[in-house]
Formats: sequence, structure tokens, C-alpha cells
Amino acid sequence: METPMIEVQHLTKRYGQHVALDAVSFSVGRGEVVGFLGPNGAGKSTTMRILTTFMAATSGTVRVGGNCVFENPMRVRKRLGYMPENNPLPPDLRVGDYLRFRARLKSLANGEGAKRVDVVIGQCGIVDVAGRFIGQLSRGYRQRVGMADALLAKPELIVLDEPTAGLDPNQVRSVRKLIRGLAGDHTVLISSHILSEIEMTCDRAVILHQGRLLASGALDVLMAKADTAVVSEVRAPLSDVKAWGEKLALGQVECVEQLDGYVRCRFANATSADAREKIFGSAQERGWLLRELTRQTPSLEAPVRQPHAWEGGRQMSSSAHWFAESCRRFSKGQPASSSSPPCCF
Repeated sequence: METPMIEVQHLTKRYGQHVALDAVSFSVGRGEVVGFLGPNGAGKSTTMRILTTFMAATSGTVRVGGNCVFENPMRVRKRLGYMPENNPLPPDLRVGDYLRFRARLKSLANGEGAKRVDVVIGQCGIVDVAGRFIGQLSRGYRQRVGMADALLAKPELIVLDEPTAGLDPNQVRSVRKLIRGLAGDHTVLISSHILSEIEMTCDRAVILHQGRLLASGALDVLMAKADTAVVSEVRAPLSDVKAWGEKLALGQVECVEQLDGYVRCRFANATSADAREKIFGSAQERGWLLRELTRQTPSLEAPVRQPHAWEGGRQMSSSAHWFAESCRRFSKGQPASSSSPPCCF
């Protein structure tokens, strides 16, 4: 059986009486692109700092490519490319000069280093800005320079912290395409607060909450835990619509009054195959105008709104609030940020 690229077992980190990580265990296979999710205070940054050899753990084991990060940190670093969110790039160096300098720090021989610099400059789409000062670049190009740096030594594992934070839509699509192109040849771990990015970029997700593992697995498996919901908007008094929704018995009903006299209803767990037909027919019988009737596509947000699916019924409402807030901020172009380690490999 092939050794996982990342293997975390019973990882615990305490700061005095505060438990930042509580017996967290997960693994990442070789060649996978995995999203690492968690609200502020979940223990996500702590886990990443331990994984990248910046920080010691209180207990537990972490292995990268079969090497213990505590016993063989230098061996782990040679297999690792890391890009923190706020890349500490020197503004007064040209892109090409910076990457050549980084190649020397990574112990790449002159000939090999020069070749690798040319390769990653092309791979990351920064040929046109290779002669410019880093301080003159847009955030999108600086992110690309950081990714080129992380790829220089052909690492087996690439760790990216918020790689699309603060980018415009075109830059996000470009970075997303670049990350997907790394799959197979590299194992990629992406830390993000943005659910849609994980869904569009990753094969699997690891989700932390309050220092504990909330869920880990393939995205299609996680999203299968989501409720199947139907949303309708009907023109009728709110009290009548609430009573009507409960009488239909299609699942938990959430009603919110909208403008223009329409009431929006969400029928959670509407598992019946003919739920929409039943809603349409019932509204028609009452003479109500119906301007929307849709089946919601499950997303990664949905199973996390139901944390009891993994936690044996124990509710974690703050996690649901965080995921909803993440989606709201993303829709407004305001992705949340998280602190970054002071340097990168």
C-alpha cells in the first residue's frame, strides 16, 4: 500500500490551558488536491505551521512522504513548497533575480537552478513581468511569483495558504487553472475560507472546527450528506404560506417574506421525487401566483450546516454561521483573511 503524502495522527497542540488542536487525524494521498477549511480559531493555521515544520506539537505525529516533521524537519522541507497568504516578497528585487536567489537558497545548482527558474516562470504565466520589480506588480502577479517560488525545487507537496484571497475574478480563474494543472504531479494542500474555491479546485476537503476534525473526505461524499431542498416563491400572506408549507409535509419549512407580496419558502430535506409537482399543484389549487420553483444543488456549505452528521448529533451552530458568512463575503468580493507564517520555503 502506497504511503500517504501527509499523515496526521492524534495531533494535539496546547497553549497553556487553551487547546488549539485536539487529537486531529487525517491523511492526504499522493497527487491529490485537498482543501483545508476552518473558521478563525479552528486550528487551521496551527496545523499548517506544524505541517510545514514552523512549530512543534504537544503530542501526536505528522509525517510528510513518510518522514516525521519533528525528527527530520530538513528532509521534510526538501519535499515541500509553501506559499503563505501574505507572501513576504522583497519589493525592490526583480522577479527573475528573486527566483534565482531563491533557487540558490534551495540548493539548486547553477545550471539546474537557471533551468528551473525558466520553467516556473513559464508555468506560472509571469514571463511578461520577469524583468519588473516585484513592488510594481499587482496582487495577482505577486501570487504567481509566490507559486513559482513554491514550485522551484519540484516539491512533492505544495501548501498554499489562501491563494486566491484579494484577487479579481479573472485572476481567480487563472490561479485556479494553474492549481488544477499541478494535480497528479504534485500533492496540493490549499487553505481557504472560500467554499466555492474548494469546490471548484479540490478533490477532497479536510474541515476543522474548534480544534477538532469536523469532516474529511471526497467532496461528492461530503455533499451527499447535504439536504435536498426545494425553494419556491408564492404571492400570498406570510401566515397562510407558513401553514400551507407545514401541511404539505415535505420537510422542514423556512419562510421569509420578500418584496412585492411574495413569500420565499425553503423545504429542507424534500426527498420526495415529486416535491416540485406537489408544490406547484397545491399553489395552483389555491390560486396563488408562483414565480419561482427550483431544486437547490447541494454544495459544500450544506453538510457543514448539519455538523451532527459527523458529530453524533452534537450541534456546532457557530460553524454553520461561519460558512454562511464566508459565502456572503465571497459574493461581495470580501474573502476573509488569516494570519500567515513569517516566511516560505
